[in-house]
Amino acid sequence: MDSLKSIGRLLIPILIMAVFFSCQKVDFQKEAGAFESFAEMVHAGVKPIALSEPMEPAELDLFMPLAEKLSEKYDISVYRESDLIGTSLFDSSVVQDKEVLILYTGNHLEAYQMLKTKASELVNSNEYSGKKKEEVSRSFGRLLGYPESTINDLLSQNSTFKDLEDFGIQGQELIWFYKDLPAAKTFYRETLGLKLLEEGEGAVTFQIAGDSRLVLKSLTGTEYSGGEPKSVALALLTDHLEIWYDHLQASGVKIKYTLKVNPEGAHDGFVAVDPEGYLLEFEMFRMHPENEKFIPELKSMQPMVTTLGQGFDFYASITWLYYQDMLPMENFMNQNLGLEMSADQGWAKIYRLTGNSYIGLVDEKRGMNSFSEEKLVEVKINLSDPDSWEEYLKNQDAGMERDAGTFEDPGRYLFRF
Repeated sequence: MDSLKSIGRLLIPILIMAVFFSCQKVDFQKEAGAFESFAEMVHAGVKPIALSEPMEPAELDLFMPLAEKLSEKYDISVYRESDLIGTSLFDSSVVQDKEVLILYTGNHLEAYQMLKTKASELVNSNEYSGKKKEEVSRSFGRLLGYPESTINDLLSQNSTFKDLEDFGIQGQELIWFYKDLPAAKTFYRETLGLKLLEEGEGAVTFQIAGDSRLVLKSLTGTEYSGGEPKSVALALLTDHLEIWYDHLQASGVKIKYTLKVNPEGAHDGFVAVDPEGYLLEFEMFRMHPENEKFIPELKSMQPMVTTLGQGFDFYASITWLYYQDMLPMENFMNQNLGLEMSADQGWAKIYRLTGNSYIGLVDEKRGMNSFSEEKLVEVKINLSDPDSWEEYLKNQDAGMERDAGTFEDPGRYLFRF
């Protein structure tokens, strides 16, 4: 009897273990599907690295043979990570006491490990917060193949980071300054046929299309002398270039660059000059590798007919701004303002600001204008919650000199909101 009791005591833990393992997942259908999808993207170079779903160590032990088999299938490598880098992209509790597999090719694992070392050093020096943690988080997001817009969304969910979209972008106003405001008003209302929306003392506002506005202001009473370089151009997008070109020539408007048409090119257009020297680029874009995202956006817009009648219409605008160094400005657009690039022309980048208005960054070495520290232009972004954006900027740029309701970009362009 004693021997039977002893055998029973031995069998009990064995039975418990058998029950335990019988309850464990053995097919890993969901995890395997996600792993295979990421493996294919890593193999194709879409993602530098990818992460498996977090698992408890014992669970990952069971999954490893399948992971290794799939890795061989897609010719990638896997690394078992028990202490995933902590960033502001994800809630750290997701990987608490769990492990992940890092899927990678080439030297991308080394890039991850270097980034993790940097984060550890910042933690040890009590500097892993604010901008420094955001920079590490963005680097990790790029390693995962995320676009900047996705990184911004994740940062907004898991940190204090915000961008313009969080405060409701409603429209854009391009502001130009004139010595003879009445003459400028007549030009835009009668020669171009733009709709006059508002007129006040020293300023008139015209509608270009949708939420895109052009504001003309008198130099009188401003801090500008009128001698500052313009350093700006306004592209008016239309599919009726010939109609506009003939009309402006007949109206005696100065043409800086004549109409160019290239059926194989990305865009056609010509450039006119307004009464005080601001450049107006009448432009039409066509389907082209650099416009694959841009064209569907433009085609969704309803052209706005001017007072000149049928054929004289615009459906969007691009405010071209000119820079010496493009990369800081691209980062500013992506990371500070949260705008997405619609077209990349190499030396010019186009970002969508609102429904009908875009901001274009131009390398001054290739553009129609040169960079200048001073410039006779301002850009206003209309927000649904400008007060909260102002408060956010105060917290982000403590000690930085700027007037309330304004900010400057890296090229010293003044933005109002």
